[in-house]
Amino acid sequence: MAAILGKKIGMTSIYDENRQAVPCTVIQAGPCFVSQVKTTGVDGYEAYQLSIGERKEAKVSKPLRGHYAKAGVVPGYEIAEFGRNDMEADLEQGSSVSVEMFHEGEIVDVRGVSKGKGFAGVVKRHNFGGGSRTHGQSDRLRAPGSVGGASDPSKTFKGTKMAGRMGGKAVKVKGLKIMKVIPESNLLVIKGAVPGVKNSYLQIVSSKQ
Repeated sequence: MAAILGKKIGMTSIYDENRQAVPCTVIQAGPCFVSQVKTTGVDGYEAYQLSIGERKEAKVSKPLRGHYAKAGVVPGYEIAEFGRNDMEADLEQGSSVSVEMFHEGEIVDVRGVSKGKGFAGVVKRHNFGGGSRTHGQSDRLRAPGSVGGASDPSKTFKGTKMAGRMGGKAVKVKGLKIMKVIPESNLLVIKGAVPGVKNSYLQIVSSKQ
């Protein structure tokens, strides 16, 4: 089991052993630093806190500066916690984590924040079919249709699929295969697409399936 933080660089394609083009995502994973080791006696649970990147000095608060100074690492831009079940390695505060923890062919889960689409209608947000395209309709093409009866139930039920804010949510994609590990560049090439925009941060964890 291994876990690391990474930044989404973009997508590409490579050829597999069957000479088939495989769509892949390139992730710059690490180097990460262990900014805190949480224990049951002090924190009530066991976990590793990892940081990646280098935060601008003006963006570092005084408490955060002290937190990183205690670990002896530079203030990171992104922080995430991984449970002891996610990382089998015995790490100490201040130690580094790199892509060498992973190997080609390994199956991982990737967590991130999906792209924000803004306010979207039901056709885009929930794949509704829209109204009829004929019989003289003028403004029902992408409408949601009825959202609740007038006399019964005389209300719109909570959870009814309607227009609203789309995307910008935490998403986990499971069962992705690592196609390549490039330690000298801190890169992971993962089969398929992962959530988030370019330069967004991701959590890569060995799959437990």
